[in-house]
Amino acid sequence: MSRPLRVLWVTRIFPNRVEPLSCAFQRQQLAALSRRCEVEVLAAIPYHPGVSLLGERTRPGRLTAVPERDEIDGVPVVHPRAPYLPGAGRLLAPVNAPLYLAGLLPHVPRLRGRFDVVLGAWLYPDACAAALLARMLGLPYTVKAHGTDVNVVARWRSVRPLVGSALRSAAYSIGVSRPMVEALAALGAPKDRAVLVRNGVDRALFRPADRGAARRELGLPERGRVVTFVGSVLREKGIHELLRAFEALDGDGGEPVHLVVVGDGPEREAVDQAAQRRDRARGSAGARDGGGRIIAVGARPLSQVARHLAATDLLALPSWAEGTPNVVLEALAAARPVVATRVGGIPDVVTPGRTGLLVPPRDAGALGRALRDALARRWDDGAFADATPPSWEESAEALRRLLARAAFGEGGRVAA
Repeated sequence: MSRPLRVLWVTRIFPNRVEPLSCAFQRQQLAALSRRCEVEVLAAIPYHPGVSLLGERTRPGRLTAVPERDEIDGVPVVHPRAPYLPGAGRLLAPVNAPLYLAGLLPHVPRLRGRFDVVLGAWLYPDACAAALLARMLGLPYTVKAHGTDVNVVARWRSVRPLVGSALRSAAYSIGVSRPMVEALAALGAPKDRAVLVRNGVDRALFRPADRGAARRELGLPERGRVVTFVGSVLREKGIHELLRAFEALDGDGGEPVHLVVVGDGPEREAVDQAAQRRDRARGSAGARDGGGRIIAVGARPLSQVARHLAATDLLALPSWAEGTPNVVLEALAAARPVVATRVGGIPDVVTPGRTGLLVPPRDAGALGRALRDALARRWDDGAFADATPPSWEESAEALRRLLARAAFGEGGRVAA
């Protein structure tokens, strides 16, 4: 075939006009894929009756401002309103897959005959609804998992049969780390169709850079060491363990240690309160320039995340559960060591003693010791060069080839 592969991507985890900074990894991979394929995204928006009355008080209320159609990085995006049952919990969670599909049904007539393959990103309910949509369109489909969807949600007894059915019938089930591929097989994906496609990084942004220059640019303290957290500020991201571990850190040879938190979320207030307590303690001790600070900068675009990684001495990510967090890959590309929990795909990319240190989740004591150890070490730049992850162009090409096989079989040919 001489024409490009035509891909219909179904997911809730995608940026939009209200949340432009969300899911940067998904946005980057899709942008790279769209340079090789014709791609359209059905990026569902959660909806329930009366949601518009909630205004700015809830996320679904804020998302009512998202337009039905958009274009992001040159990719056409349609935002179906997907009904859901608020507060369904584990017991009633199975109802959300057919509700999600109901939000996609009005689009079926215009989708017919326009695509070669459907990709459902995020196991539940997205991929389960995408599987049903693909059958209605007479198309093969693939499933792409990311982390919590595999390690937490898909393991709920109420939804596991639905996830297993979607995985068994998928042309391929894609994981972004070897442990995730193994988890997909355990959930029901045939082993010969559970495959690894690693996420990439933007190597133009994430690369070794001058630490001092980055700190001056960002207005961060130039004296002392910096530990940086990047991500959603959630309890499950280990933010409270990180705050406790940081409080226990002593200065290294008189140098202050600063904690920079890049991101927003429900626990942001706890971070701000810890920062205020630290500033009061420094002020009362007359340590305006001598003590370490907690600096919460909020969510930042990818270019600013890159500068924060350039400015830091190490990345800390003490999550309770993860897939393969892209910020870990970005830190490695920037030649910065990672102190993280031994969960999900993190051990697949961080080599203890060479590119970082790993600790058990929910253990502030072990985290504090690892931070102290990592700050005291001299890290070998060569180890980071060896661990550099693929670029987004390489990641997208691997995904394109897999989707082409799903659409046309091993002998299928489509234009790059």
